[in-house]
Amino acid sequence: SEDTKQITDAIIQILNECITTRGVKVEKLSTFDIEYLFLNIRAKSVGESVEVSVTCPDDGVTQVQMEIDLDSIKVKKNKSHRNTIKLDSNLSMKLKYPSLDQFIENNFDASEVQSDVSQSLKVITSCIDVIYNEEESWSASDSTEKELEEFIGQLNTKQFKQVEKFFETMPKLSHTIVVKNPKTEVESEVVLEGLASFFS
Repeated sequence: SEDTKQITDAIIQILNECITTRGVKVEKLSTFDIEYLFLNIRAKSVGESVEVSVTCPDDGVTQVQMEIDLDSIKVKKNKSHRNTIKLDSNLSMKLKYPSLDQFIENNFDASEVQSDVSQSLKVITSCIDVIYNEEESWSASDSTEKELEEFIGQLNTKQFKQVEKFFETMPKLSHTIVVKNPKTEVESEVVLEGLASFFS
């Protein structure tokens, strides 16, 4: 939509003005890099802490306001994460991280309502980089979206779980806090993940 394009253009402009490192292309940055940069730009321009509303896990209802130091929020990396998936003895697939467009869709674009399955499929196909075997390789950029969707649709359960693991273990903006429920006095750990969690 036009609104989404304006948001994309604004984000590219802001990041380009704030990034001084030569050769960095904002459009190629991963979602977690963009989130981390936004968080730091916000910290330097508005204030280095943010107040968030946290739901206490012990009762699932009570809301507690907590202040978080933005400098303490980091991109968390999982040691088991791999971006190459061996689908069978011959065929492998290399995945790339969601890009700026995906970041916009996840955080700002509410204009297009899609089913969870449709949205998940769209994310997966947009993250395919290369499919290859010992003899040759096929770049996703040379394939149509329909062809990629058909390829993903042919994966068996075990193969698809490997794709899911890529997304589950990919680096993410993450911060663990301890919240005390004022009603029950129970202390619980709460993990906040993704940019939206820190501006709720």
